[in-house]
Amino acid sequence: MDGQLDKHQDPSGVVGVGQGPQVISTSSGLDVILGPLLNYRRTSNQQTGQPIWHGSVLIVATPGQQSPHLVLSPAGAVDPNVANARFTADSRSFHGEKLYEDTDKAFWRFLLEVPFQQFESRWRYDIEGLVYVDRKAAEKPQIFAIPSISQSMRIMFHSCNGFSVGTDVDAWSGPALWNDVLRMHEQRPFHVMIGGGDQIYNDGVRVDGPLKPWTAIHNPHHRREYPFGEQMRADCDEYYFKNYVRWYGQKPFSTANSQIPQVNIWDDHDIIDGFGSYTDHFMQCPVFRGIGGVAHKYYLLFQHHLAPPKSTFTTDAPKTTDVAPLKTTPADPVQLEKTFVMTDDVGDPSYLIGHKPGPYVEERSRSIYCQLGARIAFAGIDARTERTRHEINYPETYKMLFDRLDKEFSANKDLKHLILLLGVPIAYPRLIWLENILQSPLIAPIKFLNKRFGWAGGFFNQFDGKVDLLDDLDDHYTARQHKTERRELVQMLQNFSKKFSARVTILGGDVHLAAIGRFYSNPKLAIPAEQDWRYIPNIVSSAITNKPPPQAVANLLARRNKIHHLDHDTDETLLEIFDRDPQLPGSANDANPAANGVTHTPTNVTLGGTKVEKKTSDKNHATMPSRNYAIICESTAPPSATLSAPGPAPGQAPSLHTNGDAASTLSAPPGKKDNPRHPIHVGEQGAGTQHPAANGLQSTGLCGPYGLDVTLRVEVSNQDREGKTDGYGFSIPALSVSEGLRDQGTKW
Repeated sequence: MDGQLDKHQDPSGVVGVGQGPQVISTSSGLDVILGPLLNYRRTSNQQTGQPIWHGSVLIVATPGQQSPHLVLSPAGAVDPNVANARFTADSRSFHGEKLYEDTDKAFWRFLLEVPFQQFESRWRYDIEGLVYVDRKAAEKPQIFAIPSISQSMRIMFHSCNGFSVGTDVDAWSGPALWNDVLRMHEQRPFHVMIGGGDQIYNDGVRVDGPLKPWTAIHNPHHRREYPFGEQMRADCDEYYFKNYVRWYGQKPFSTANSQIPQVNIWDDHDIIDGFGSYTDHFMQCPVFRGIGGVAHKYYLLFQHHLAPPKSTFTTDAPKTTDVAPLKTTPADPVQLEKTFVMTDDVGDPSYLIGHKPGPYVEERSRSIYCQLGARIAFAGIDARTERTRHEINYPETYKMLFDRLDKEFSANKDLKHLILLLGVPIAYPRLIWLENILQSPLIAPIKFLNKRFGWAGGFFNQFDGKVDLLDDLDDHYTARQHKTERRELVQMLQNFSKKFSARVTILGGDVHLAAIGRFYSNPKLAIPAEQDWRYIPNIVSSAITNKPPPQAVANLLARRNKIHHLDHDTDETLLEIFDRDPQLPGSANDANPAANGVTHTPTNVTLGGTKVEKKTSDKNHATMPSRNYAIICESTAPPSATLSAPGPAPGQAPSLHTNGDAASTLSAPPGKKDNPRHPIHVGEQGAGTQHPAANGLQSTGLCGPYGLDVTLRVEVSNQDREGKTDGYGFSIPALSVSEGLRDQGTKW
């Protein structure tokens, strides 16, 4: 190990580097600081043909513990009406593997393998001897659900799970929407929880953390040259760790973490606001390189249950400062004093590891491919590790992703859908006009006054002195400098979709509001959505916790919802899905509106005696500035998985348009004069609160056995600590590209 550091084996049988704190716990129980956290990894098939669910459980304990044990047991069928629910597996015990240990904490991981059953099943896990160090009651045993062999997973998607600096957390009722997630999970369980980035907000490190003195330096040159020494590294390490413990240990989020398996990709706030999108000479400064390494360490541990690199960047260790091309950060012996790091962690086949390190986080990107049940594939692109102001991902990373997709879909003809996570929306209104204003000479006098006198301080960021909004705009795929990369990515997705007759759906967060974007074939081509490989919806769900932008911003974005042309054959725009503001059931059209203490008028809501302001203008049906999350599942589910939903009855399924083919049912393609902001296929007809998918519990059957139902669960009032939501639904058709249409290309 760099010729200096010897490997050793800890009592759990894991090979690592560093000796650890050399303390032995005298506690009679397993003293746990945080956890359990549950992750999903992938599905594999044994030679017997029985698929296996692979996942992991993580706990953070005090140092010096012996290897803990976890017992996994069958807990019955999800549907109590399933007769003869005989499991093909008995209880099993799993040993913990130590990923990391220092004088304050130890990370233990349990790798789980669970055989899929012929029915949707529940599984119980119990960590023996678990006692929390603060002596709070342990929620155990924990239970999670996995689909049957024939089911695809029921998916929950979220992003922006934290608060920006300066937000009045109490006024926004904390992470209240996780209460609604747990209510929905109890009625019909989620099999996986996809985190689209910003699972935690670490921005406070520059406000009340160890970067506060550095942030206070006014001279940008001095700030760029400021060292990131060992003491600052250790202080930042402690800050990031404690922030994770505080946030991931907070109910109801912590309850969801232990019961719904997670799959996560990070974004800037998992590091610090705007990381990767500032100017290159500033991103190369020691402090940014340092916090990038520290954030990456805890991102791997908490969000992926993986061993971190042996050490991270510090200017006090010359070996970590001069990173050769294609090399990651070398080990620093000082950081390994009284520290143990697993070194034989083989990772997991679900990860797609970048070919070379990122420019600022000097580690390789970590994208994900896995299968979500019987017919849905998932890919998540790590769009932060390789990001610069001018590039989101390396070309080699895109090639690696599409090579993997080609391999998986060629080998498994049952796969009908690809869900792609990008983090930041890609089918979204263009904001180049705003970039032009913020970069114009008109801003120069204001910038001068800010630099000399601090005037308009909130308008400029504290890092490089540029307009604060610019780093957010530079993050967008629709930014000027990302235009070519964006177009080429969408075209690669279209080619993949066409080749395999696989529908692609994109997930995006980041923007703190809800919307549904879509790419689709130019109406002149007259291709029905069910056969249109260019029809790619972009589900924009953000934020589940952070406060939304002001109503005026959402309305402005809606007014910018133009019909754009990606290329000669592809158009794009947002679907007008928001038929009204969110409201609670049982009031607007109910004979007894006061039964639950809620009353409505066309312009406001009263919740528990508190008036809830209107969220959007009467003309805005495309963007919703209210906290939200999304639910995605197949539009035709096994009968045992379909439940009667509480609340208002969903709308009736719209009638189908046919093109005379008795073997298939197709929507009438949009005409050249139709408004594509309105529905363009049967699954979008009636999109909104009256759509059959709106309640998030029932399967609509609208788009056939391989289509998807999508629900946006939107918060009614941020003053409601129970986090009650209203639902907006639409459905996505499966894709069937005929050989004739595939050969003809753009003609149908």
